[in-house]
Order: sequence, then C-alpha cells, then structure tokens
Amino acid sequence: MNQDAIKELLYKIADDQLILGHRNSEWTGFGPILEEDIAFSSMAQDKVGQSYALYQILHQLGEQEPDTVAFMRNADQFHNCQLVELPNGEYDFSLIRHFLFDTAESIRFELLANSSYQPLAELARKIKGELKYHTLHANTWIKKLGSATEESISRLQQSLDVALPYAMGIFEPSPYEAILQAENIFVGEVELQKRWQVRVEEVLTQTQLHLPAWNSVSPVLGGRHGQHTPHLQPLLDEMSEVFKIDPTAEW
Repeated sequence: MNQDAIKELLYKIADDQLILGHRNSEWTGFGPILEEDIAFSSMAQDKVGQSYALYQILHQLGEQEPDTVAFMRNADQFHNCQLVELPNGEYDFSLIRHFLFDTAESIRFELLANSSYQPLAELARKIKGELKYHTLHANTWIKKLGSATEESISRLQQSLDVALPYAMGIFEPSPYEAILQAENIFVGEVELQKRWQVRVEEVLTQTQLHLPAWNSVSPVLGGRHGQHTPHLQPLLDEMSEVFKIDPTAEW
C-alpha cells in the first residue's frame, strides 16, 4: 500500500480531532448549562483520545512519537481544516460547528471501517461507535434550538452562514485521492461530501433553519496544505505549554 497516501489521510483526520478536541475543552466550566458543560468536556476527551490513537498508527509507519507530532509542530505543519481551529465564539457557533463537523466525521469513520488498511479499519470500527453519541447530541440540540424561539433560530442561522464555507473545507481533496480509492483505503472526499450533504439536509429540514444551495457556497480551503487562520498558532502554543515544560507528562 502507498504509505504516503495513508500518512496524509491519517494526519488530516488526527489533526482535526486534536484541534477540535482542544477547542471543545475550552467549554469546561463555561457551558450555558451544566449538561452542556459536561457534554463538550466529554466530547473533547474522546477527540483527543482518538487523535492519539491515530498518531500511534502514524508512529508505527515511521513518524515521530505522538507527543512530538501533537505538540512540537508549527501551524504550517498541521493538516486540519480551518473550521476546527476557529475560536468557539458563543454557544450557537460551537453547536453548529459540532453538528457540521461530527456529521462528517461520523460518516468518515463508517466508511473507514471497511478500509483495506487494517490498522485504520479496526480503529474506525471503535471510533464510529463513540461518534454516534456525538452526532446524537448535536442533532438533538440543532432540532430543538432550530425550532424554538426567534432568537435561537436567528443565532443558529447566523452561525450556520458563517460556518458552512469552512465546513466545506473538510472535504478539500487529497493529492492521493486516486490512490486511496484504487487501493480501497478510502472512498474519497467527494463521496464523503455527498453523503454528508444528505445527512445535514435530513436534520435541517426538521428545523426552521435555511440551508443555501450547495453550489452557492464557496469552500474555505488551504488547511489540508498548512494554510491556516491566525487563530491556530496561539492555540498550539497554549496546547504545547505543559509538554515543553515537562516532556514526560502524559496525555
């Protein structure tokens, strides 16, 4: 199998999970209600744990130790989409991002459970179970708040309008798309996006939120190739502070 193709796939998935995991952890102690404080903290733990497992596979493929990979790279060495690095903002934005991203990740790991690369397929079968709870949480609150008060609908709509172009960047094509498909490692970003759009529509049609025509949304790209917003490097500096002080600290 083409190891470069596998590594590129692993890096972008792992970096997405790590960065959004840390963003979600910033809600600890600040959730609008205790239930949501606990929910975002729990999802943060899951995502950081998932990223660690993916970095371990990368290490088995010859990359550096998970701690070094996670905490010693600069922003331009990260492959995450820009959606996950954006500041949390108010709860409505974090909820919309959670919904859009975890819907995509849930489908991604469902597909990867059938990957010809067995270490990833085995891990995907475990992670897709965890993500069922993430998507259930997101869908429940999107339906509830997307049909509640004028204010809740308006705020979610504004956040959806802001987040959607960034969410389309999740599916930025890999230079190895053809290889990944030919070797049955992954079906590709185009197929993932198609399935994601269907699932997003299924949820949003049960609310009063307006989804624009997909072809009218201009994707925010570049994250998969190390092009990031000014928000990523300060987050990485904060994330790596403990490791730089004590490299023996554990996750």
